[in-house]
Amino acid sequence: MSVEPYREITFDKEGDGPAGQPAALAALARQGLTDLVVFAHGWNSSPAGATRLCSDFFEPFPGLLAPGVEAGYAGVIWPSMMFTGEPVPDYRALVTVLPEKEPVLDRLTELLVTAPADEAAFAEFGALLRELTDVTVGEAGRAGAAGSREPVPEFLVADPLEVCALFTEALEADAGRREGLGRGAGQGAGQGADSAEGPGSTEGSGSAEGFGSAEGFGSAEGFGSAEGFGSAEGFGSAEGFGSAEGFGSAEGFGEGLKRYWKGAREVLRQATYYVMKKRAGRVGESGLGPLLGEVALAAPRLRVHLVGHSMGARLVAYALKGLPSGARPVASVTLLQGAFSHYAFAARLPHDPGRPGSLRDLQNRVRGPVVACYSRHDTALGVFYPLASRLAGDSASLTRAAGLLGSGDPRWAAIGHDGVQAVPGTVVRPLATVLREGVPASGCVSVDTADVVRSHADICRAELARVVVSAARTGR
Repeated sequence: MSVEPYREITFDKEGDGPAGQPAALAALARQGLTDLVVFAHGWNSSPAGATRLCSDFFEPFPGLLAPGVEAGYAGVIWPSMMFTGEPVPDYRALVTVLPEKEPVLDRLTELLVTAPADEAAFAEFGALLRELTDVTVGEAGRAGAAGSREPVPEFLVADPLEVCALFTEALEADAGRREGLGRGAGQGAGQGADSAEGPGSTEGSGSAEGFGSAEGFGSAEGFGSAEGFGSAEGFGSAEGFGSAEGFGSAEGFGEGLKRYWKGAREVLRQATYYVMKKRAGRVGESGLGPLLGEVALAAPRLRVHLVGHSMGARLVAYALKGLPSGARPVASVTLLQGAFSHYAFAARLPHDPGRPGSLRDLQNRVRGPVVACYSRHDTALGVFYPLASRLAGDSASLTRAAGLLGSGDPRWAAIGHDGVQAVPGTVVRPLATVLREGVPASGCVSVDTADVVRSHADICRAELARVVVSAARTGR
């Protein structure tokens, strides 16, 4: 580990952790600690990988702290599933976090490997996805999820062949877009903005947490949540994406139905992302929030600074929801490429003023600022997050997946794509200004980090550490 003192906070999928974790953190305060920086990793991280990420992320911090600041560090390690990379993803790796679903995963793996050109196989694939995610469809066609208070994503209950076809076309359209960007960069000066690490590069699309990978391929935050849309019209209508007009004739299919298993692989990732979305919120609200409340009772002067990446940003944000009444141990929050709705903190959704965001006004539980770092180069959040969210209820626009890419509809955007939205008083700053002048002392702050963040996973940067330290008021 690159920093000391460092502790790991571990939770299971329900948000339960070993006894004694709050006392261990409070003991650090009795040893003279003034500040505790808590970092939560995103989805698709093994425990060992999460620890390495924490070490890499924390490494710049000691050199940035002001004299007199005694900081400690903690990594939140939660069960976030892991896929291995392409070209042959190891879907069986999901068994490590969903052991009770092993027979389902075995059959899903078999279908994805054999890719049968058979509509019945796609129907079975859809049924298996619902079993994997504990989604049931009642006699009236209404879907429900066991133990969930949220509506179910439409992609889990729509015609699975149509869904797989849509995702296949979206992947192919975006691959063509990135290829065009790559050619454009190659024809330029050779070191343009998108050459070495830009959206058209390998870094932007093929890393462990880049778009097209398990972590990067969109979230289900928009599906049926307070920020999202859950109408049944989202799929399967005559004018929807499943019509003959939506995908052309059979001879245009290339490899026929086998081609759509490419999209099926990503639909599985969407389904597991839906599971992890619920898990991250549960671990934050039921695990980290109450734990921080206990720490506050035992060490009331300890200032806690929450930092989360991707789905880990959702986790730490939901920890605010789980804080005991009256407890205010959190002095700052920094969200790095957060994979949840940019309207989460809004009192009213702009497109539906009768509904609030899922974390309405919880920024007021923080004594200092809530900082959302975002980058236009994060194609995971800029391309596939809106696509996934939009699938929940906009049938008129689903006739061709390519038309969804880069549509710019603000209803479907992630907080890691364009920062906090619809919260009055939110301050927007470019990274250079924040590094020069610091983070405002309170309220919501959106920081454009595109100058340094070139992909979804690109967070181990000294500049981002400086943003966290500035938000925490612990810097030189």
